[in-house]
Parts: sequence; structure tokens; C-alpha cells
Amino acid sequence: MIPSDKLDQIISRFQFLEAKLNGGVEPSQIAALSKEYSELEPVVKTVLGYRQIVADITEAELMLKDPDMRELAEDELPSLRDQLETAEQDVRLALLPKDAADARPAILEIRPGTGGDEASLFAGDLLRMYQRYCEDKGWKLEILEHQETELGGIKEVIARIAGDGVFARMKYESGVHRVQRVPETESGGRIHTSAATVAVLPEAEDVDIQINANDIRIDTMRSSGAGGQHVNTTDSAVRITHIPSGIVVTSSEKSQHRNREIAMQVLKTRLFDMERQKLHDERSASRKSQVGSGDRSERIRTYNFPQGRMTDHRINLTLYSLDKIMQGDLDETIDALIADAQATLLAEMEG
Repeated sequence: MIPSDKLDQIISRFQFLEAKLNGGVEPSQIAALSKEYSELEPVVKTVLGYRQIVADITEAELMLKDPDMRELAEDELPSLRDQLETAEQDVRLALLPKDAADARPAILEIRPGTGGDEASLFAGDLLRMYQRYCEDKGWKLEILEHQETELGGIKEVIARIAGDGVFARMKYESGVHRVQRVPETESGGRIHTSAATVAVLPEAEDVDIQINANDIRIDTMRSSGAGGQHVNTTDSAVRITHIPSGIVVTSSEKSQHRNREIAMQVLKTRLFDMERQKLHDERSASRKSQVGSGDRSERIRTYNFPQGRMTDHRINLTLYSLDKIMQGDLDETIDALIADAQATLLAEMEG
């Protein structure tokens, strides 16, 4: 059974927020209270649904004592008890600790790993896969930095993804993605293995990271395209070096002002991610790290083109629908990863 006093506290807090927002509140408090209210609303709805089923079971059990109502109660109780089991699980999931970054936009970074030109081409395939996934979800993907190879592959791409619950789903994509296929550049028909790395970071907000102007060095340079060809004649590209951490961020769009904005945002996001990772490592030092922890050295997935197979190694999930997956059909995989992460959290809370 779920502790009733904990559910009472949640409902009381929700009612307090509702009264506060309806009764007039300081302008400076509106954003924070509205955010907490909207986060609690689905939890309270789940709790009230659970309690309604508990009340219906209690009523049906009382009806068993009435000869006229006994048959009706006996018909209803099995279904109600099945509903109760599902409702209890829904409440447990609703009460799991939330990652405060789940609702944020995400910064997506893709780079080729081992495999030369084929790795760069595969990095481009991953970008297109995520672009299609974002289209399907109604999210907006904006390319911030894009460097191509002469063959049309990717040296590096950095993108911002905005929408409802972006980081909550995309964070499971961080890691090493391995591909097994016959490269277009291979004349002998041999299968090659190469890889690309994906990093998904929650976008930093101004309140998260304050950067001291003395801690950064800003350089301007010429933007260049594939093969080192100059795409314009102005020194518009911007490189920002964060001296204490050694992080270097480059943006090479056409506007130098916009490049400074982009580079500073990506720098803040990487510093914020370092802080989150440090906290995560401290919390998980005594236990196995969770799926989606963002360990970017971990091989998380293999895409085997000859067999049309995708395997996610974290949860031993294999799907023979690689064509659809490369077209952006990622929900089945991400849903399975979320379910596994929730099961791990539940086991930790109840253990």
C-alpha cells in the first residue's frame, strides 16, 4: 500500500498553490508557483484516480453484505481490483523523483568516432534520424554549428532542440553509436564497423551558470566550409575558450554577433552538464549507474544494416526495423529505456 499521509501532503500542497494563484500572488512568485502547480497537477490527478478506485472497492465490499446487491458487487470487484493494481503502479511512477532538467530544451552534439569517412557519413545519418524524430514530435531543431567533410559527412554538428519534454526523452541518446554496414566507399563489399558519438545536454539557463569575464578568451577567425574553402571573407567565426575547465567552443555562422551568443550558450550548457555529472557521480558512487546517465564513452547501440537490426546494449533490446528507426521511429526504443530507468528507480526506493 502507498502511504496515505504522503498523498495527503501532495494534495494539500496542490490545493494551497491553487488558492494562492487564484487569490492573487506577488508578480515575482507567479512563474515559480505556476511551474510547481503544473508539475503537481498530473500527479494529483493520478492520486485522486487511485483513491476513487479504493473508495469504489470499499463500497463494493460493503455491498457484499446486502443480499440484494451481493451479485452486482461480486461482478464489479474483480475488475476494480485489477484497476487498483494498475492505479497503484501509476501512483508509484508519479511519485518518482523527477530530473529537474527533463522539461528543458537540449543541446545535441554529434561527432564521428572511429572509422574515418564512414564514421562521418554515419554521423550525418544520425543527424537526419534525429531531425525526422523531432519533426514527428513537433519539436524544433535548430542547427547551431555544422561542419561537413568533402564526401558530405559530418565533422561536427551542434543543434538546439526545443519542445515539450525534449531532454526527458533525448537524454537516452547520449553515448557511442556503432554501425555495421558496407560503406559506399568500399568496392569489395566488405562490412565495416565504425562509430559516432552523441551527447545530449540540458540547455543551461542564465541562473545556472555565471561565467566570469576573466575566465574566458574570445578569438575571431575566418569561417571555412568543407575542404577548408572559405565561405566568406569576413572574420566572423568565434572561438571561446573557458580557461579554468579547458572547454573550447566554436561557432561559425555568418553573423559574428550571433556566433558569440551561440558559443556562450553552448559553453554555459557544457559547464552546467559538468556540474550535473559531478552531482550524479557523487550520488551513484555506491551503486550501479542508471541508464541515461550520460556516460559518453559507453557503447550504447549497434545499427547492423545487413541484418536490418538495431540493438540497444543497455537493456538488451533488439528490433528488426532498422529502416524505420533510421527514418526517425525512435519511440519504441526510448519508451523501453524510460521504463527500464523507472523500474530501477522503483527498486531503489522500495529496496
